[in-house]
Amino acid sequence: MDVYPPRRLGLPRARSPGAPGRGPPSVSCSRLRKVQSILTQSSKSRPDGILCILGIDSRYNEGCRELANYLLFGLYNQNTSDFEKTGFSEEVLDDVVMLIKSDSVHLYCNPVNYRHLLPCVAHWRNLRLHCMTEDAYEDEEAAEEFKIASFVDMVRDCSRIGIPYSSQGHLQIFDMFVVEKWPIVQAFALEGIGGDGFFTMKYELQDVSVDLWNVYSKVDPMSLESLLSEDLVVFERQWTSFFANFDTEIPFLLELSESQAGEPFRSYFSHGMISSHITENSPHRQPCVLFGNHSTRENLNASSFNFPSEGHLVRNTGPSGSFAKHMVAQCVSPKGPLACSRTYFFGATHVPYLGEDRLPKKTGQIRLLSQVYAAVVRAVLAGIACYAKTSSLTKAREVAEQTVGSELDSFDLAQFKAALRSKVAFHIQAVNNQGRVVPLDSEGSLCFVKTASMAVYDIPDPLGGGGCLGSVVFSESFLTSQILVKEKDGTVNTDTNSIVLTAGVPRFCSWLVEDSEVKLSEKAQQAVKGDEGVLGAFLTGGEGAYLYSSGPQSWPEEGKVCFFSAGLLFSHCRHGNILISKDHVTSISFYDGDSTSVVAALVVNFRSSLLPHLPVHCRGTSNFLMVALFPKSKIYQAFYSEVFSVWQRQQASSGLSLKVIQEDGLSAEQKTLHACAQKLFGVLSHFTTEKRGPLQLLAARLPGLDRFLQHFTLCSVSREPVMRIHLPVLLWQADASPAHRAENDKIVISIVTGLPGCHASDLCAFLVTLHKEYGRWMVYRQVMDGSECFHAAHFQRYLSGALEAQRGCSARQSAYLRKKTRLLVVLQGYTDVIDVVQALQTHPDSAVKSAFAIGAVTVCVEPLSCYMEHRFLFPKCLDQCSLGLVSNVVFTSHTTEQRHPLLVQLQGLIRAANPAAAFILAQHGIVTRNEDVELILSENSFSSPQMLRSRYLMYPGWQEGKFDAGSVFPLMVQICVWFCRPLEKTRFVARCKAIQSSIKPSPFSGNIYHILGKVKFSDSDKTMEVCHNTLASSLSIVPVLEGPTPPPGSRGAPPDSPGQQESYLVFIGCSLKEESVKDWLRQCAKQKPQRKALKTRGMLTQQEIRSIHVKRHLDPLPAGYFYNGTQFVNFFGDKTDFHPLMDQFMNDYVEEANREIEKYNRELDQQEYHDLFEQKP
Repeated sequence: MDVYPPRRLGLPRARSPGAPGRGPPSVSCSRLRKVQSILTQSSKSRPDGILCILGIDSRYNEGCRELANYLLFGLYNQNTSDFEKTGFSEEVLDDVVMLIKSDSVHLYCNPVNYRHLLPCVAHWRNLRLHCMTEDAYEDEEAAEEFKIASFVDMVRDCSRIGIPYSSQGHLQIFDMFVVEKWPIVQAFALEGIGGDGFFTMKYELQDVSVDLWNVYSKVDPMSLESLLSEDLVVFERQWTSFFANFDTEIPFLLELSESQAGEPFRSYFSHGMISSHITENSPHRQPCVLFGNHSTRENLNASSFNFPSEGHLVRNTGPSGSFAKHMVAQCVSPKGPLACSRTYFFGATHVPYLGEDRLPKKTGQIRLLSQVYAAVVRAVLAGIACYAKTSSLTKAREVAEQTVGSELDSFDLAQFKAALRSKVAFHIQAVNNQGRVVPLDSEGSLCFVKTASMAVYDIPDPLGGGGCLGSVVFSESFLTSQILVKEKDGTVNTDTNSIVLTAGVPRFCSWLVEDSEVKLSEKAQQAVKGDEGVLGAFLTGGEGAYLYSSGPQSWPEEGKVCFFSAGLLFSHCRHGNILISKDHVTSISFYDGDSTSVVAALVVNFRSSLLPHLPVHCRGTSNFLMVALFPKSKIYQAFYSEVFSVWQRQQASSGLSLKVIQEDGLSAEQKTLHACAQKLFGVLSHFTTEKRGPLQLLAARLPGLDRFLQHFTLCSVSREPVMRIHLPVLLWQADASPAHRAENDKIVISIVTGLPGCHASDLCAFLVTLHKEYGRWMVYRQVMDGSECFHAAHFQRYLSGALEAQRGCSARQSAYLRKKTRLLVVLQGYTDVIDVVQALQTHPDSAVKSAFAIGAVTVCVEPLSCYMEHRFLFPKCLDQCSLGLVSNVVFTSHTTEQRHPLLVQLQGLIRAANPAAAFILAQHGIVTRNEDVELILSENSFSSPQMLRSRYLMYPGWQEGKFDAGSVFPLMVQICVWFCRPLEKTRFVARCKAIQSSIKPSPFSGNIYHILGKVKFSDSDKTMEVCHNTLASSLSIVPVLEGPTPPPGSRGAPPDSPGQQESYLVFIGCSLKEESVKDWLRQCAKQKPQRKALKTRGMLTQQEIRSIHVKRHLDPLPAGYFYNGTQFVNFFGDKTDFHPLMDQFMNDYVEEANREIEKYNRELDQQEYHDLFEQKP
């Protein structure tokens, strides 16, 4: 069952047999959690992560490939042709490195295999994608460096790393030096881009292969699908080959040996065991075929697999060397959990009715064997049903033994009970996916296929003489499902289901070998010929009818039916002739649903006198048989034209009298059988026109398969309980739960979330302003002036306060307000939506919890603010679009160009993560279509059956707040800085624009991505709301709208001296430090002037010197100097360009300048200056 499974089958998006592809998201996430459970075991030596490297970078390690195929549903199987069609080399497609941590997954890939991997991994929780863009990947050297850097980043926080070193059946001795030789691991030691040292010296490596094998060995919905559509088909094909050996002429059948009969089973098993590299020595897990009295306890326990017998033939293994009366056959899957045993008979298990109830004289050996076997079949099925409900082998054994006793009594075999009691053996084995027997009480045994078997050994010959007829054995492979259900009063019960996987193998079969029985069968054919036959005049007949009987062991038998005026004859190739005369019929009813597309059903209710004339398996709990006629078949048309009117006209005294009934005239058991026949007809009628897989046909042949698949999917997710009120919806037994309705007395919560800068607040303002007709609005905004993204306790207190405020109104007012009130929750940050949902689910006040209902969850996405580098997403970006939680995704930029490459690429990513989400285009949060507004404000989208199923499958334990959303990585620090001084707007804008150029690549330390808050600038008295998005290069500065004052005690109050610090800014980034943020912010405020240093002559510039010269070059000359018009000349004729007293002039200039500086410094010292973070007096 997927999160949206089709009602018809139960396993959605089923792959074609053997073909890899995308599995249901719920199963994919469940498999990942099972692998991650290895990392959460209470062990000191547990690894911090599991490293999986594919392709040449791990030297094609098979253990890594096996893990990748388990998580990616066989994407990297060697027989895969999907990759080959791409035209890219294997090295490019295998270019994958995966590190699985306890709550996250790092995945390196390239742009080529990215699109193949994305559908398989997009829904994984906390996925960290390391992938280059297409353009950057063109540079091969840069691509290699990026892969090495990504690998280093993945393992940075680990100390102990697990390696899936070996694949199943190929255990290798772990050698960390072999791992060190893997190319990508060797590159770890490169200087500059590597990890500063050898990988194996820096990290402790350990082999986790065995732990992973235990995970692989358990059945989940996808492995069950593969088991049903592939392994079971091959398994049943061996039985078909087995039957072909016996469907032959009697002389050849008599000469058949155990070796010849068991050859299909033996070849199937031996060849499979060779390729599986798994040894299994259990005698119960080996194939065998034993005839007659050779099927003793000793021979069964020793098994005849290793030494097949050529001397034991059908003709010489019976009592006193006569014909064998029966045989025991067992087929075992060599590489899987399937196995079943059957007992078949050489001779009829019933005597055809020949006009008189007196039975002819014949030996009671076959009758005894067949009746004991029928009792064993019912006992095994009863034991399976008991074990499915109780999970107790002891109770199942008690029920099985009691059933055998009661069935023997019903067959009047009470005299044999004492002799057979010590010869009865019942056991149940658990088998993993590889066919290995595991302890029945082992951890996780619920997810293993079991085999229930009962044998009655060494049955004594009823004719005496001290001989034994041999043994009868019956076994079935079955799978159970158990769901924990939490009742309204808090108690936890279980809801169980089971399916018998090998029920398609015929449980009863017989072949005529003795001349007396062949003659009796021929006599039965002669007895119905002519108008004076025991069944009256022949009306019509033909192939294609199906015979159903009551009882749990019933199975539809296809054969030929002939209708007579006083009865009918059903002929089957392996059961002989079944004559049903009016002398034994109490009534016969006909149902066709008044439609030519409904299977016509003849329900024959008979007297107990008919039982000796019926095969032993047709004797059910209710004395009726159902003959199903498929529409458009020849026998269906012939019945209407030749039989229907005749049977309706005649009286019961002269022949069969037909009564037409409606559906309500059928009993519950008959309705079930008719539904099975209708389903089988639906599959077979389209078999030739449509491609139908084995799973569809099996679902029609195996009653309850669809229901079990739904049940098992829910069971396999986790052991967390589900609410009783939700169970019918989860199992597709109801379209909606009682709680799923638009209740007027509940306050509808509409959640709008997204990363910082996604315009979620703009969308909220738009909704509140434009759509007041939806009623009275309450808005809960995430408090951004704190260090936490989301505080569950604060949200719960808000809900309590909001409800209390409504209760304070008058009764009339309260009813009106509650009906009209809507709560809009706006969250901008790295908040996981599941945390918000769980905060409501775990509210300590049940009254508050029941007063609110989530209507829809909408996430806003700003395409420019999704990727930190290449395709490495911001934390929680993809998790905020999760399936089962989010109904709508609103894209808030690039909406004018719908085919923008970035928008298209991001939509493909989110669509892979959440196929059911509605995409809405709303530039900067402005929605333009009424239909989109209705989606955002939907009152029941979140509680729809599909969403409810998705949540239970994707987030086990969510309803009790037990689902762990995981950590934020890279760690995004949110620092709130309060201050009371105004900022300089120009300096602030310039500093914000400069941030983008300072953004550093991975590990992104010190990067500032968002700045949010409320500040005052020096050029205005108004408080301005600021929002800066670094990657989008957007800065918004708008006045704060007037509104009510926050209530006292608000979580948004500054830490010290409330009311003095008027401004705050929230800085969001990686590895930010408060002091660094404050230093950055100080540069945006008015700067304190610096004291000026005193001048010296050496500090004078050429410009200043020239200025002094121009100012004073006309001053009087000292004695002995004159000016010749261009230069100054002394008594000796020396010439200079400057005044002879220039040194004095410069000194005077310096003295004057210093006097001004000293005056400036004195005035500066007298001025009062406050730091940006200094509080006002």
